[in-house]
Formats: sequence, C-alpha cells, structure tokens
Amino acid sequence: MLVNMNAVLLPAKKEHYGVGLFNAVNLEMTNAIMDAAEKLRAPVIMGTAEILLGAADLKEVAAMVKARAESCPIPVVLHYDHGLTFEKCLEAIHAGFTSVMYDCSTEPYEENVRRVAQMVEIAHALGVTVEGELGHVGDNEGEGRLKNPSDYYTDPSVAADFVKRTHVDALAIAVGNAHGDYRFPPKLDFERITEIAESVDVPLVLHGGSGLSDADFKEAIKRGIAKINIFTDISKAQVKGMQEGIAAGVNNAFDLTEYEVRAIREVVEEKMTLFSSVGKA
Repeated sequence: MLVNMNAVLLPAKKEHYGVGLFNAVNLEMTNAIMDAAEKLRAPVIMGTAEILLGAADLKEVAAMVKARAESCPIPVVLHYDHGLTFEKCLEAIHAGFTSVMYDCSTEPYEENVRRVAQMVEIAHALGVTVEGELGHVGDNEGEGRLKNPSDYYTDPSVAADFVKRTHVDALAIAVGNAHGDYRFPPKLDFERITEIAESVDVPLVLHGGSGLSDADFKEAIKRGIAKINIFTDISKAQVKGMQEGIAAGVNNAFDLTEYEVRAIREVVEEKMTLFSSVGKA
C-alpha cells in the first residue's frame, strides 16, 4: 500500500530502527526491492532522484512502483529524492509520488528556508510529505566533491530553527557522509547526530549510505537516524548479477533478469536486516 513518509518514519524514530530508501530506475530493481520488503515484512521507501531521471522519468518510476505497491500489504513510500527544482518536485507530486525532497542545501540559509517552506505548504495540502536538507552532503568524486566537507556539516543550533520554520517532515543532515563510493573509510560525527536528534522532533535522514560499515549504520540509527539512502550498492549488485549470469552461460537478456533480481534482493534484505526494520510492516 502506498503511504507517505510519516507513516514509516515516525514509528522508526520512536522505536529506533531504520527504513531504507532504495532508488529504483528499472523493473529489475523495483521487483527485487519489493520482493525483499514483502518477504521480510519491512516498510520500504522507493523512488528516484533528479540526477537519475535519465534512466527513467518520473511517470515511469511512478508506474513501476505503484503497480507493485498498490497490491501488497507492505507500506511503501514513493519518494522523489534530491529534487533540485520547484517544477520537478511539483511534477513528481502530480505523477503520484507520496513524498518529495526539495534540496536547496546549496542556497543561502534564508533562501533554503523560504523555498522549502513554500514546498511544504503545497505538498501538505495534498497529503505529501517533504524532506529538506540542512548542511550539504557532497559527492565522493567529480564536480560534487567538497574540498572541506566539515565546512558543510549540519549545525545542531540551526537545525531546530530550520525545522520550526519550514515544517519539514524529515531532515537530511551532513555529518561526514557522502554520495557514491567512499574512497576512504568515512568518519561519521556521531556526537553531532545525537545533538541534532535532541534539537528537532522530526526523523533524521542519512544520505550516502552505500559503503558505510555495519557498525556505522547501527550507531547512526542508535543516535537518531531513521531513514538511510541506498543506491550505489544495489546498482553494483545488478551488474554483479549480470556478470554471474554470463559466467553461467546465459546468453540472452531475458534469462539474465533472474540473476539481476536475486543479486539486488540479497543486498536489500541485508540492509533491511541491518537496519532492524524486519517485521515492522
């Protein structure tokens, strides 16, 4: 069943477990993620990000996810992640997404507040939840890489003001995490997570989850993280599944699907188990 973000994150925040956001840009990913959620009876957040729209547009992703979600008893959030423009966020809402992230984290603080608050007002009127970002989570490589990531860490003293003025439903924070593959083991600022969690009353979000250690995940959830974003790990799993199928002698795309779905599903099941969301649906 399709729900918004509050339906899965508020219980997670209260009971101290994590809910994974797994981006799905094709049918193999969609089926693998849903198979895992149904098998483990774990709430799940699925969707895409603006940077991934070249693989599947908003209507295509909405159609894939809704086709599975509407016929199963597991709560599924259809989330548009890292929406960079007002127009694309509205497009996602009109396409049927039940949650959007309006990422204005690179803007000056007051502009971030103004834009996100405007989106919240519109989205809430339609029953859609909104995630904002305070501080900025960069990339591990390329143009989005930050020279001094700590300069962009979320300030706990500002977090309460941001949440109060924007009325966001969830807050993505920067605490040493980054998008993509980690070139070196990350060092998360766990004390900062605790300070932020104590200063706001909304669930906290950790972007750049692929590549973190099991211990990192457990400690981050213990400290107050309720939503963890995963994409790189399942994307790499799909490639691994293809390679295993080819190595086994498969020579057509149709028969490779089984290998791809199984490889992705295994990673998703591992993450759901690690996040302690199994049986929470």
